Amino acid sequence: MADKRCLLDQRLVHNNKSIESIACRSLGYNLAVMTSDYTCPGGQCQGSPGAFRGAVLQIKALIFDFDGLILDTETPEYQVWQAIYRENGFELPHDKWEKIIGGAGLSNFDAAEHLSLLSQGQLDSVSLRDRFRSESHTLIHSQSILPGVLDYIHEAKRLGLKLAIASSSSHSWVDTHAKRLGIFDHFDAIICGDDVGLGRTKPNPDLFLLALDQLNVRKEAAIVFEDSPNGVKAANRAGIFVVAVPNPLTSTLLIEGSNLKLGSLNDLSLPDLIDKIK
Repeated sequence: MADKRCLLDQRLVHNNKSIESIACRSLGYNLAVMTSDYTCPGGQCQGSPGAFRGAVLQIKALIFDFDGLILDTETPEYQVWQAIYRENGFELPHDKWEKIIGGAGLSNFDAAEHLSLLSQGQLDSVSLRDRFRSESHTLIHSQSILPGVLDYIHEAKRLGLKLAIASSSSHSWVDTHAKRLGIFDHFDAIICGDDVGLGRTKPNPDLFLLALDQLNVRKEAAIVFEDSPNGVKAANRAGIFVVAVPNPLTSTLLIEGSNLKLGSLNDLSLPDLIDKIK
């Protein structure tokens, strides 16, 4: 069910224009309601709702996905499974795989179980998973942090913004890699699949809602950065402004619902992004 406040604000600012998702898609959303999250130049934002159009949106927090956004783990994982499938005379089903990228909320597809079934049991799913973990582990550990991420983190700190990671992966995965990359201590909150109910990872909004709660910021004062359709859907359902930044794998997927799409975080600096949202 759509957020009634979000729908109200869309009608207020955009004169009853229909909306396509439960997220407030406009760059100037909620200016008349969430006044505590906005500053008013010259103190002239009192009175009627129309008076708030001069308000300046005050962003207080950035929420990053992890896999595929901070570290490209998704492309290596796909490549390893694809190689294992082809080695055994099969093709990894792209349409099934894409549903679990960024979260397992839309599918319970298991590449190892699927390949075992295709081979009529000749291939053991446990052995397949062990091989996958070993080979993907090597590839992922050779990956560096994705372009522009460190600049955004450092600029956010300079601007006094809060930072969070919201990932469908486990803490053992995210925390380990974040520490390896030297960014763990930059984040005020790290929310993982372990922190929400079973089956409540992306595209469900739970991870982002929990991140907002731990950061103590309203949804209108945050920006989410995501690389996958599942992640963007989750941000939409949480009602948070979302920037899509696809990686080489997710750039081949249909990503709908983002408020802004970048080829890389290098394409637009954080100050310019915030200026664009105002």
